[in-house]
Amino acid sequence: MQTTIRRLHDTWEGFQRRGHGFPRFKKFGQFKSFVFPQFKDNPVNGFTIKLPKIGEVPINLHRPIPDGFKVKQVRVLSRVRGKQWYVVVTIESGVSVPSVPVHGRAIGIDLGLERFLTASDGSFQQRPKFFKSMQRKLKLLQRRAARKQKGSQNWEKAQIEVAKMHHRIANRRKDFHLKTAHKLCDQAQTIFAEDLNIKGLTRGMLRKDCMDAAFGQFLSLTEWVCWKRGVYFAKVNPNGTSQTCPNCFATVSKDLKVREHHCPECSYRTHRDHAAAEMVLHRGLEQVSSQGLRRNESACQVGLSGVYDLDKWRGTGMPNCEVGKPALYP
Repeated sequence: MQTTIRRLHDTWEGFQRRGHGFPRFKKFGQFKSFVFPQFKDNPVNGFTIKLPKIGEVPINLHRPIPDGFKVKQVRVLSRVRGKQWYVVVTIESGVSVPSVPVHGRAIGIDLGLERFLTASDGSFQQRPKFFKSMQRKLKLLQRRAARKQKGSQNWEKAQIEVAKMHHRIANRRKDFHLKTAHKLCDQAQTIFAEDLNIKGLTRGMLRKDCMDAAFGQFLSLTEWVCWKRGVYFAKVNPNGTSQTCPNCFATVSKDLKVREHHCPECSYRTHRDHAAAEMVLHRGLEQVSSQGLRRNESACQVGLSGVYDLDKWRGTGMPNCEVGKPALYP
């Protein structure tokens, strides 16, 4: 009841701020979650949780609540049209977690559609097409649901099958993102990524592929995994990373169909995404340096990945070399 009043209050304030979008009554099935905002005692007891007005509900407890933490709120989520239920327990502690400093081995990553991820050390990961690989079966299930009489029991069963397929696609994509983020944290202790315009990517000609890759979700999960594992993570300006030579910093204009970087100034040749990842690394280190990190500290605390030494970052030349392309996953 408290959550419903709060939602109505937030919706009304949003309506007055925007000038449109009058609050409407919610139909049956439109609420996908509800929150219990406060608890006096810990509601989790073994493998059951005690919810107000509902009682004790058996749960599959993934991990116990550590000592010294207090339960602040509990959110109940509904998935697959009410066939799968999840409980998210928010806990709080007075312990302050310090921010992670720049340390260890540093890499830059570039995200794309030909290769999902390319690191500055030459490693890369191909892009699994989760939605496109299941699109044919999903289309068949949606066609079956469209032929049913709306509101009937058979229509509801068909809609549940469609929801299960969407849920499976989302779970496979999220599992891939989490495993890739942990793999990156195994390789380096400082990670730089592009601050992509996610909304702009979902409006172009390749919007279906960009939505299937879910770059925004991957960056959010990577940032969370880095914080959890004590890895420094930062985003840099993505403008012109693929149009700049990482060896001599000259501008090398090329269309999207050109997949190889060849600089006419220094004759540096490598894959387009690898060159962009090296530029992300350079910009990340420059960003850290401008925030107060001295260069002598960079040389002893941050090991550059994909380059020979710190002199390349400072702008001096280096001999051209062939960059290996090992995969992130064997």
